[in-house]
Amino acid sequence: MEKQIGNYSFIVGVIVAVVLGLAAPRLGTATAWLWSLLVVLGIIVGLLNVSGKETKEFLLVTVSLVIVAFAGSAQIDTWSNVQLIGTYLKGIFDSLLAFVVPASVVVALKDVWGLARGE
Repeated sequence: MEKQIGNYSFIVGVIVAVVLGLAAPRLGTATAWLWSLLVVLGIIVGLLNVSGKETKEFLLVTVSLVIVAFAGSAQIDTWSNVQLIGTYLKGIFDSLLAFVVPASVVVALKDVWGLARGE
């Protein structure tokens, strides 16, 4: 049951991240609860969805995603020059960061805890 909750949390998190990223430029600050939902879903995914031998691969993929999303998000001037979709791309990068960073932090802390216990 925990695995299903984690799987559904991941799917919902990605969908919410993309939708929020697309809607954020138009909604402004009215989406604060959606940003909080992304963080909570990221924590749930980190706690329930990743364990054992999946940990290293998950961390490698999420670190890559965080680096790329952060680089894309930091390019404010560049994305504003991309007509029609630039602001939406920046919103998607920001929302993916809000979802993936908490998940990767939780998984990394779980892995460090396991290493410290000698697992």
